[in-house]
Amino acid sequence: MNGATESAPSAFRTADEAVNWITGRMKFGIRPGMKRMELFMEKLGYPHRRLKFIHVAGTNGKGSTCAFLTKTLTACGYDVGTFTSPFIERYQNRIQYNGQDIDDESLVRLVNELKPIFDEIAETEWGAPTMFEVSTVLALLYFAKVTYPDFVVWETGLGGRLDSTNVVTPIVSVITNVGHDHMEILGDSLTAVAEEKAGIIKPGVPVVSAVEQPETIEAIRKAAADRKSTLYLMQDQFNYEPVRSELDEQTLHFTGPFRRIEQIDITLNGAHQLKNAAVALMTLEVLRQYYAVVMDEEPFRKGMRSAQWPGRLEMVSRTPRMLLDGAHNPEGAETLAEALRSIYRYDKLHLMIAMMPTKQHEGVLRHLLPLADSLIVTEPDFFKKADADSLAEMARNTLGELNKTIDVTVEPNWKTALGLLTERTGTDDLAVVTGTLYLISDVRSWMLYRKDSDKGW
Repeated sequence: MNGATESAPSAFRTADEAVNWITGRMKFGIRPGMKRMELFMEKLGYPHRRLKFIHVAGTNGKGSTCAFLTKTLTACGYDVGTFTSPFIERYQNRIQYNGQDIDDESLVRLVNELKPIFDEIAETEWGAPTMFEVSTVLALLYFAKVTYPDFVVWETGLGGRLDSTNVVTPIVSVITNVGHDHMEILGDSLTAVAEEKAGIIKPGVPVVSAVEQPETIEAIRKAAADRKSTLYLMQDQFNYEPVRSELDEQTLHFTGPFRRIEQIDITLNGAHQLKNAAVALMTLEVLRQYYAVVMDEEPFRKGMRSAQWPGRLEMVSRTPRMLLDGAHNPEGAETLAEALRSIYRYDKLHLMIAMMPTKQHEGVLRHLLPLADSLIVTEPDFFKKADADSLAEMARNTLGELNKTIDVTVEPNWKTALGLLTERTGTDDLAVVTGTLYLISDVRSWMLYRKDSDKGW
């Protein structure tokens, strides 16, 4: 870093100023590509090379898998940095050290350090870095220069190959699954999406995956073989057996290539969380076998059991009962529908939904509407969103195809919609808020803290 950059005056005095500048870049959109990140790393002295990353990609399950990894490694005595997205309550949630958000002082200092370099890159042919790129750089600086974790659990933002997080070389790569999401950017087939996510596989670095479709398995296998990376694939090199599944309490047996682990308890709800837990267990086994990471039995089990992930099958109210789940693609909606059938008991199910404009709306509705006794269509407080009237019309058409009639209410204001949902949910009913995580963020912050969220990608 040159002297002029180091001596540049501080542009931001408070965390709010710094965060507002970063999140203000959201309106400029997503611009996949690695060149701006590479320039950042070069000008900052390659801080990412000092860290050990567990790089996690996938359509669904990334956050829960990251939670299992972070909690278990922390419980076993390791210092762990975690970078996840989107954040649910406040920007600082996305960058954590041992489960604690980045502190305001470090955030301001590091943003002031990277801002002059941001300005330099903005003048190049590659243009100004995006909001997510700035956030990624901030996380790298925080981990490499402030906290020095033993491991960094590192979640991709979108895809993999051209995602800003892919500037790192991890010690293990994880691809949870592949589904129909962000296809306007990642490609119009599951094979194309899988190939993009397989971009995080680095030469010689082991990879863990639970992809299921034949075409996605083929894509992941080919990428691993091309890069001479050992692949640990669910239902091939490792697997799990459900033992018990109750509300807030599940148990599984895990069988991997190195050992069998019985009676692992988790408290995250839904059959899909057993699969996410198995992916995390295989990843931890790779760390143990390849890198001699010591994990004693008792803290290991405690860590797996204590993992939580907000906004996924999360009960935020008991009177009335209100469940939040960020099912924003068909696979996520299918998982939610299965959980609603198998775990929860209710007389009537009242659904409230909002979506982003680019999502697979019809696929989501087809999974959820068969279970709903009423539907409220709303919009998140966000500059990009699906029009509530258009989404409601699609819902009515889908209901017609299903030969089902329920009340469909359109209320674009999410707080008013939430009031309607609360009013109609009886003592023995269940309210479910789902769709875009921006709506989940809004509702969660309001229900738990009676405040608006600082949500964002």
